[in-house]
Amino acid sequence: MDIRKKTGKRTGALIGGALAVVAAGTIGALAVGGVDTGPAAQPVLAGRVEPADLRQTDHLTLAAATEAAQAALAAASQENQRVSVAVVDRDGNTIVLLRGDGAGPQSYESAERKAFTAVSWNASTAQLAERLDKTPRLADIPGTLFLGGGVPVATGGTPIAGIGVAGAPSGDLDEKYARAGVATLGD
Repeated sequence: MDIRKKTGKRTGALIGGALAVVAAGTIGALAVGGVDTGPAAQPVLAGRVEPADLRQTDHLTLAAATEAAQAALAAASQENQRVSVAVVDRDGNTIVLLRGDGAGPQSYESAERKAFTAVSWNASTAQLAERLDKTPRLADIPGTLFLGGGVPVATGGTPIAGIGVAGAPSGDLDEKYARAGVATLGD
């Protein structure tokens, strides 16, 4: 049963005995049973937001992240290494994760954590591992991994992504393959 009732600026719908109420124009369209019952959704901002309060950031596209991950995986494959490759965005969210044929079960999580660590500090995980001597508590930060194989992707000195590779016998090799992925993105 679908009953709609308009009262002032509110639209109500009775759906299976429950009443759903949405402020029209504030939240946007109320879809009931696949039927659009209001205007297109409009962004809602609480209070007053000034341009100075907003920050614009750059992010890799899925296509660029995939190209970089595939290049890193190909570089490892050429040397008969079985690795996983992760590309994360500036916020540490995984964009692409490729697990190469024969890569170990731990490699995909390690690759993600290396990529997250590299983008978080805008430095390679090999460089960051050296810092652990002076600040060993860095390793306590959740989601990080201070082993070679993670490199940041930056534009104008600002990190926009991280590439992590895991599964080769050394962090130096993992980092070499991650850098191959970064190289495909150009300057």
